[in-house]
Amino acid sequence: MAMNLRLRDDQTEALRRLAQEEGVSMHTLVLRAVDDYLARTAHEARVRQTTREQAARWSELLERLG
Repeated sequence: MAMNLRLRDDQTEALRRLAQEEGVSMHTLVLRAVDDYLARTAHEARVRQTTREQAARWSELLERLG
């Protein structure tokens, strides 16, 4: 899928500098950032779901420990 990404001038310059330092394209850096974000949010969602499940499982004990 193609899309346009509009960055502020300062963001573009920072991305350009970082891409040059790392020896990759700006496109590659943006894809890495998207992948990192998706992985992080997926992990956070799993943690929230596990927390809910465990809280429900151990609710009686948690109330007694209160």
